[in-house]
Order: sequence, then C-alpha cells, then structure tokens
Amino acid sequence: MKTFSAKATEVDRKWYVIDAADQILGKVAVEAARLLRGKHKPIFTPHVDTGDHVVIINAEKVRLSGNKETEKIYTSYSGYVGGQKVETPQKVRARRPELLVERAIRGMVPHTRLGRAQLRKLRVYAGAEHEQEAQKPEPYTI
Repeated sequence: MKTFSAKATEVDRKWYVIDAADQILGKVAVEAARLLRGKHKPIFTPHVDTGDHVVIINAEKVRLSGNKETEKIYTSYSGYVGGQKVETPQKVRARRPELLVERAIRGMVPHTRLGRAQLRKLRVYAGAEHEQEAQKPEPYTI
C-alpha cells in the first residue's frame, strides 16, 4: 500500500464564512484553525497547505468565558528597557476587535512558514459585512 501525499497545486480550496456573534472565542478559533489547516479533509497532509479560506464576521461580538475579559493579559516586549506592554481583552476589543480572534487562531496553527501561509487565507471583520461576496463563501456553523 502506497502512502498518499497531497500536492499543494492539486488542492481544491473552498471559502467558508463563520459568524462569531455570541460564540465563545476559543470555539471559533478551533474551528477556524481546523479549516485553515485542512484537517477536516481526507487528503490532509501535515507538511502541505491543504486548508480552505475562512472569513470571520462579527468579531466584535465574540464572547470570552469566565472573567477573561478583564483578567486575561496579552503581553508584548520590544526588547528595550521599559518596553513591555500589557493589555486586557477589554482594551484590545475597544482598540481593534479583529485582533482578539486573529491572536487566538495564530496560536493554533504551526509557528512555521507553513503556518504563515495558512494564516494568509484568514480574513477577520469586526462587523457583519465582508468583501468576499464574489467568492460565494458557504456559511459554517459551530
């Protein structure tokens, strides 16, 4: 029996739209990462980008469970003295709500060139409108 290995040029890619309104952030991120990686397909190959395109709408209405809205911390460090920045999801949501979903999904894909290629197929919008109507994305329910 021969082992099947998908080729990046032969992958048939679909478009999915996920409505994140009143959904828990982690559940939306898990499903989006699964679709981006292509793990839902029988031709999934770990070292090849076999995933689909994902459009997430209503990112500003995504929920966090428990007290994470005020107690969770996002940190970044520039490398300089006093260069550490700390933000809560509440502040991130006020500044740029798409960033909450993007950061959650970024942590769930490989931290390699392959993961960056998969993240290029992700589009996140704060509101209900998106620019990918021409691609006829299918609604994906969680």
